[in-house]
Amino acid sequence: MGHSRAYPVFRTTDAAEAYARAERLVALLERVDDTVFVEAEVRTVAEARRVAALLPDPAADPAPPVDAERAVREVDVARAEDAEIRAALPLYVSGDVPLGALGRDLPRALGAVTASVDWHGRWPDDRDTGRPGSNQYDGVQLVLHGEEAEGSEWTPHHTVLVHLDKREDVSRARRLAARVGGEVLGDVRIGW
Repeated sequence: MGHSRAYPVFRTTDAAEAYARAERLVALLERVDDTVFVEAEVRTVAEARRVAALLPDPAADPAPPVDAERAVREVDVARAEDAEIRAALPLYVSGDVPLGALGRDLPRALGAVTASVDWHGRWPDDRDTGRPGSNQYDGVQLVLHGEEAEGSEWTPHHTVLVHLDKREDVSRARRLAARVGGEVLGDVRIGW
């Protein structure tokens, strides 16, 4: 058990540009999982309904802070009444979307919520170091309106992160970022 190392490699206030840069990194993966994980923190009923409509089988979990009453309440945001959703807010609405079903309109469809789009896969073996890719830790993450791989505070900008095996160092992240016109921005973060 462990976590990946997440390196921020691109940041912009243009969500479409951030999504396009993430797609370019995903194209560099040797293997990409069949599904993409999407998670958004929603604070209104309208946001909950909008995000749930984008996901084939949405799940809703309480977002921090979680009190005892909200921790045990399960909400089916696709079917619940407005009052039931309102009582459970804030929520993380999440789900797996088939690879290829997402489009460049996803950031616009999500709106101004803090959200994460995670493409898990495997980077090709690194010819420079001889290190293999990792099926468990490798991938690309787009954080809309945030900076962190997990639990990001709302910001006006969007961040693309490269995830690597914890045995990798910043040099591989730099090489991957450079291939899409990015660079490592700041310190490594704990990833997925």
